[in-house]
Amino acid sequence: MNEYIQNFDINQYLPAAIAWATNILMAILILLLGIWISGRAYKAVYSFGKRYERLDDTLFRFFGSIARYVILTFVFISVLNRFGVQTTSIVALIGAAGLAVGLALQGAMSNLAAGVMLLIFRPYKVDEFIEAAGQFGKVTEIDLFTTIMQTFDNQKIIIPNSEIWGQQITNHSFHEVRGVDMTFGVAYNENIDDARKVIDEVLAAHPLVLKEPAPFVEVSELNNSSVDFIVRPFCKGDDYFKVKFSVPEQIKKALDAANIEIPFPHRKVILVKED
Repeated sequence: MNEYIQNFDINQYLPAAIAWATNILMAILILLLGIWISGRAYKAVYSFGKRYERLDDTLFRFFGSIARYVILTFVFISVLNRFGVQTTSIVALIGAAGLAVGLALQGAMSNLAAGVMLLIFRPYKVDEFIEAAGQFGKVTEIDLFTTIMQTFDNQKIIIPNSEIWGQQITNHSFHEVRGVDMTFGVAYNENIDDARKVIDEVLAAHPLVLKEPAPFVEVSELNNSSVDFIVRPFCKGDDYFKVKFSVPEQIKKALDAANIEIPFPHRKVILVKED
């Protein structure tokens, strides 16, 4: 035992122990510094996005997360490098894995790209009524992959963003004031000035129809069996459907009260008697 102790020379192991201790301390320092820098990068990207009210917070949270994880990836590689691990093969492996994941998730990536474009250009926002991808409803949520809508019959519809971005988008809530287009027909034997007066009175009495801009009421077409009026009252965007579904009934009742005929399609048959 004494001979073993005498033969043991601590000095020959001391440099290796110091080197390992130094590497461990440096790795911890790099790790802590990397975590701090990644957190600061996330906050910097998010704070930059907060300056632009037109852009959505979700977009900059996503960019901030990308910046944070990219920094943490380099931190992880640096820590391994401190212990002599060959990181070249690891970087190549990460690149190959990223390519394989990207090919496997092509649909998800297209939704992600469309989501980024929607959040940058913002053709619609939450609580707005839109028509997109063959659906109509109120937008309740927008994320990087999907848009969630609520229909009038209280259904929840989840639409992939790629289906929305590649097609026409109609935003019914974009403008504060909207025109409501409607068409009404009266018989040819009726006085069109009297019919216009009845329609004007209904629109003037409606509480949701705006005085300015003034409602538009004009003859639009001489149809087969009727003289058609195009009627366009203006209202606030939130009242659009209330006006659209209340005015026709009121005009019908007013025309009936004024004894103005609303015609329906009919045919005139002439019988010829031959000798």
